[in-house]
Amino acid sequence: MPKPMFDYERIETYAPEKLEQLQYHYKEILKLIGEDPEREGLQKTPLRVAKSIQFLTQGYDHDPKKILLSARFKEDYRQMVIVKDIELFSMCEHHMIPFIGKAHVAYIPNGYITGLSKIARVVEAYARRLQVQERLTTQIKNAINETLHPLGVAVVIEARHLCMAMRGVQKQNSVTTTSDFTGAFERKETREEFIHLISSKLS
Repeated sequence: MPKPMFDYERIETYAPEKLEQLQYHYKEILKLIGEDPEREGLQKTPLRVAKSIQFLTQGYDHDPKKILLSARFKEDYRQMVIVKDIELFSMCEHHMIPFIGKAHVAYIPNGYITGLSKIARVVEAYARRLQVQERLTTQIKNAINETLHPLGVAVVIEARHLCMAMRGVQKQNSVTTTSDFTGAFERKETREEFIHLISSKLS
């Protein structure tokens, strides 16, 4: 089985005091929606959900700028660096329902580069919070811009929002695209090159 491009080590740690409180409140929620939390299938559900929500929001415990600085290297390279198709899972802050998609991130170095996996980790750190896609896009751009001081940064996110598919307008196949550019990517030709490269497939 091939290894994924970015090999993450999943470490699930939970704050015991938060776990106990979350478990209590999720048990109360089950009662409020008309369920019996004591029936066999639900007895461990409050605990499972308490662990799950801590994992899904673990981004609050990570500093994306420190992630980038942990692998910042001097390098005289001034061409586009792109990490595309970064899998993204986040939670809409309006309904706490997931949105799922991909992020494409590029920067043009100005004396410094960072480890490629760190770009994916920055996406993960911001995505694992209650979010809106627009803010997520800008946060990723700002973190790279403020730590590496590159000649330009580009971020495009494409995502399906389950709040649109499961409730409300209930449109199953809609995709939301957001983008944010700075520096050299504000020039039409540079931006078009980036869009072309993230749209093309390797032969």
